[in-house]
Amino acid sequence: MKTSFFFVFSLCTLFGFGQNEIVVSPALDVLREFDKVRDFTMDASGSESYFTIQSQTEDVSVISTSSKTGDAWGNPMIASFSGTYKDMEPFFAPDGLRLYFVSNRPLHDSINTPKDFDIWYVERLSTTAAWSQPINMGTPINTEHNEFYPAVAENGNLYYTGDRPDSKGEDDIFFSEFKNGTYSEPISLGESINTEGYEYNAYISKNDDYLIFGGYNREDGQGSGDLYISFKNTSGEWSKAQPLPQPINSKQMDYCPFMDEATNTLYFTSRRTADPEGPMHNMQSLVQFLNSYENGNSRLYQAQLDVLQFRP
Repeated sequence: MKTSFFFVFSLCTLFGFGQNEIVVSPALDVLREFDKVRDFTMDASGSESYFTIQSQTEDVSVISTSSKTGDAWGNPMIASFSGTYKDMEPFFAPDGLRLYFVSNRPLHDSINTPKDFDIWYVERLSTTAAWSQPINMGTPINTEHNEFYPAVAENGNLYYTGDRPDSKGEDDIFFSEFKNGTYSEPISLGESINTEGYEYNAYISKNDDYLIFGGYNREDGQGSGDLYISFKNTSGEWSKAQPLPQPINSKQMDYCPFMDEATNTLYFTSRRTADPEGPMHNMQSLVQFLNSYENGNSRLYQAQLDVLQFRP
């Protein structure tokens, strides 16, 4: 009988740690009813989460939130600052008092025309206070080009996806140092991270010492988009990125990583498709497959992952 929703892959000799089984499973049961979910971030307490819910055409892209009581996540609600423009890719600052996200909203309320995608944030005085109105990060982070997928370490350093002319190819992972209360001019990370292809969706660890990101159609990948990991040494140099193993990476698009470092849980988005139970000779079997979790739509998954086993 075919196992549904779970993928098991034994890493018996790959890292020299003996058998280390990785199991990938759906994340947040309350999101099963939504066909297109992507991005995930969670506060340090593990009780407040934000994610993006989209229409199939992505004409509608809304940041939503859910809170956990006990072991159960509550029904999603649209975030107070979202619902009018295309919003996506939320990321909690480590202290939980600022939430970064991406939006095509205009810079001022007096303007009705959407612009290119910029990085914005909302902030609050405490973890129980209401969010502020959205604030544009401004220069030098935002430009006339698109900025996506912000991620911030405890030291304030910012990593994000950009399609700027100074990228090494297509989209790159860019870095901006936070020093003396301001952000430096962003730079494209080196060739250990970026290539002539597409790099995107970077998660930076709280200590600013490892990076998990997406790379598209690389030779060492499973196909389509895969997740990669790189470590920064004491000299500030990044190790050559290596792909995360199956079953985290699949033949379909795997992207949008977020690491709950307190529990060693990796959350990510995938468009993976499970093989049907058999030929589809009737509508019942077709509908059953189309309504399944692994039907090729964007869904949230999770896996226990000890990132230290990948350190060079």
